Amino acid sequence: MSLALGIGLLAAAGVYLVLQRGMIRIILGFVLLTHAVNLLLIAAGGVARRDAPFFGGDTSSAADPLPQAFVLTAIVIAFAITVVMATLAVVGRGDDDTEPPAAGHDTDAATQEAAP
Repeated sequence: MSLALGIGLLAAAGVYLVLQRGMIRIILGFVLLTHAVNLLLIAAGGVARRDAPFFGGDTSSAADPLPQAFVLTAIVIAFAITVVMATLAVVGRGDDDTEPPAAGHDTDAATQEAAP
């Protein structure tokens, strides 16, 4: 029950942050969503009712190692995507032209300065 609540909270917070405007918030939301999905995959593997996959000699009560392999792969892929998104956040900081101009800023003068 607590695992399901944790997954739900992580997913809700992740979706909320992804829908925000700032790139750092989107990255944090993506990280929270990946953690929620990883916990969901681990929970699907039946960890609560089974033992560790390589503990002891009895394999009848061992957990399925396939969800754990999926989670390991998902962690690597999520880390790579997070690094790319962080790089884009740093490089593309001045590319956001949809924000309203600051008070007292003349948009016509800025447009004329930018024209060749």
